[in-house]
Amino acid sequence: MLLTVSYDGTPFSGFARQPSARTIAGELDGAVRAIDAGAGLVRGASRTDRGVHARAQPVSFDTTLEIGARGWVLGLNSHLPAEIAVVRAASVDVGYDPRSHALSKVYRYVVFESVLRDPFLAQRAWRVGDRLNHQLMRDEACGLVGQHDFRAFRGSADERENTVRRILRAEVRTAGGDPRCVEIEIEGDRFLYRMMRIIAGTLVDVGRGRLAPGAIERALASLSRTDLGMTAPPDGLFLDRVALDDFGRAAWPTD
Repeated sequence: MLLTVSYDGTPFSGFARQPSARTIAGELDGAVRAIDAGAGLVRGASRTDRGVHARAQPVSFDTTLEIGARGWVLGLNSHLPAEIAVVRAASVDVGYDPRSHALSKVYRYVVFESVLRDPFLAQRAWRVGDRLNHQLMRDEACGLVGQHDFRAFRGSADERENTVRRILRAEVRTAGGDPRCVEIEIEGDRFLYRMMRIIAGTLVDVGRGRLAPGAIERALASLSRTDLGMTAPPDGLFLDRVALDDFGRAAWPTD
């Protein structure tokens, strides 16, 4: 089965299962096995970090039970905590792994531009008290687009040798529903560990004057993390959607 899962990542230690921590994958494993004790472990399209949220995370698992998509959606939600919801299910072949079917991913980072707290945005946005220059941020984001070596844009725990990634789109805009919020939306083929949070922190540091414009181009040339800004906190980061080459069949709710 292929699930689309939405979650508030605040109380969890990321997506990937851990033996002594509460994770999204761990909660999903438990819900699946409450229905089918012989089901396989879940496989997600993205290993979101501690405190990071998702609106549409593709997750798959193998089962031999003949339960339709509607039954899986309603049944799994009855076993999941309030912070996690299955919003779609569809049939896929055994062994389907969403990571190998992903064409692109869209991450969105929300910055709350205010000196005052808003309890309705807590853990949903990074509150920045400085006034931001949105045009500088938009200009800076343009340097991300294209295929580059993003070695400088990864956390220290990422030891992958291949750090070339392709960014398809990079936008900085005011949120439609709340003019106090700035949204940074990046679409790419793949992302490195903490890459999106480093991008968001860099754009904010340029926007508030702590970092000279052109930081992204300098870092792409030098491959040095020191040319970039801070790593933004996880609170404002959302995995918005993942484009797949196969979204399954017999889905519920119907597309």
